[in-house]
Amino acid sequence: MLLLAHPRVGSYCHALAERIGERLLDLGHEVRSHDLYAERFDPILTAYESHTSGEDVESVLAREEDPLIALHREELRQAEGLAIVHPNWWGMPPAILTGWVNRIVVPGVAYRLEDATGYPEPLAPIQRLLVVNTSDTTDEREETLYGDPLASIWGRCVAPYLGAPRVTRRVLRPVTDSSPEQRTTWLDEVGSLASEAFGRTP
Repeated sequence: MLLLAHPRVGSYCHALAERIGERLLDLGHEVRSHDLYAERFDPILTAYESHTSGEDVESVLAREEDPLIALHREELRQAEGLAIVHPNWWGMPPAILTGWVNRIVVPGVAYRLEDATGYPEPLAPIQRLLVVNTSDTTDEREETLYGDPLASIWGRCVAPYLGAPRVTRRVLRPVTDSSPEQRTTWLDEVGSLASEAFGRTP
């Protein structure tokens, strides 16, 4: 499953996601690609989706009436790998992608909780998670001032609810004023990362 979260058509994130998708297809993988903005994915969590545990939560979520939400949940339920491309905005993913996590990585799809304070029992078969971020923050400033909150979001917060897959993450920076040559180099690097992260199908 491949997710892209950037509102500008033709952005560098689009090029990165396209390269990842092409490489995965070359390796023999079946790729379900989703441009969240192009699909007009609705990130707004409903009241009934806000529960994380309890006897009825899974059955309630299973009756999802939005066909796009139901499709994403079914694809995540079957996915063996997840690749995500998004910019670093305020140390967070874009709101549409945060909404995707809130609405798709849910009990009965990705995990199960016996109680709200418990540890998640993985349900989705995801083994590999690849996250590629674009940023204009320098490495030094990220390290000394911000502490790379996206590393914590994906590696420590989200990944355990996906069954603790092996996480590969690459941050490309600074992007806005990068040269065409640098962007070509990054595209090749990201393609290689996809190969290393997911490998060739048997």
